[in-house]
Amino acid sequence: MTLPAILFDLDGTLIDSIELIVSSARHAFAEWPVRPTDEEWVRGIGTPLVQQLRAYAASDEEVALLLERYRRYQHEHHDRLTRCYDDVPDVIAALAERGHPLAVVTSKASPIARQSLEFVGLDDFFRIVVGYDDTARHKPDPEPVRVALSRLGVSPDHAVFVGDSPHDVLAGNAADVMTIAALWGPFDRETLAEARPDHFIGCMADLPGVLDRAFGHA
Repeated sequence: MTLPAILFDLDGTLIDSIELIVSSARHAFAEWPVRPTDEEWVRGIGTPLVQQLRAYAASDEEVALLLERYRRYQHEHHDRLTRCYDDVPDVIAALAERGHPLAVVTSKASPIARQSLEFVGLDDFFRIVVGYDDTARHKPDPEPVRVALSRLGVSPDHAVFVGDSPHDVLAGNAADVMTIAALWGPFDRETLAEARPDHFIGCMADLPGVLDRAFGHA
């Protein structure tokens, strides 16, 4: 049997960039009249940055200003505050060697996503990256997942989506792919359970076993 395709979210799933995300938001909103708490900002991780910013801006001009401040800090501190989660490099390499088609589905803009993948040494495994700029609708809408499936040339019943946020799970469910919730990101099990993932994994090393059981591979 052909091995299933595996779609991955990026932030909070493959790479630990949560402190970078939160710190970038703190910088963008410094001295802003209405600004999110860290907890509020974390709840929006997995949705587009512009969408998050718009909730605290009175105009497109203010969104642009906040975005510029966020991006400047993100660029300056990217390498210091970005790393792979434990087991991710070895597991991704093993999955690629087994022959699984792989893709990243992220709410980040594609150039920034590719920068992160290159920095942590995963770029060679992911020729398909579906980012914010690749779709008109975004997670939790299923469109980004469907675009990734189309680019990989696989059907939903032979694919899984691994993500750490309820937005990932909802998008995957709506696209009719198997969903696997990663428990090492910023969202707890209870929050993820509300989105009804098909499986939970506590670390990336658990993923191959879940795939083998679900798709009948030895």
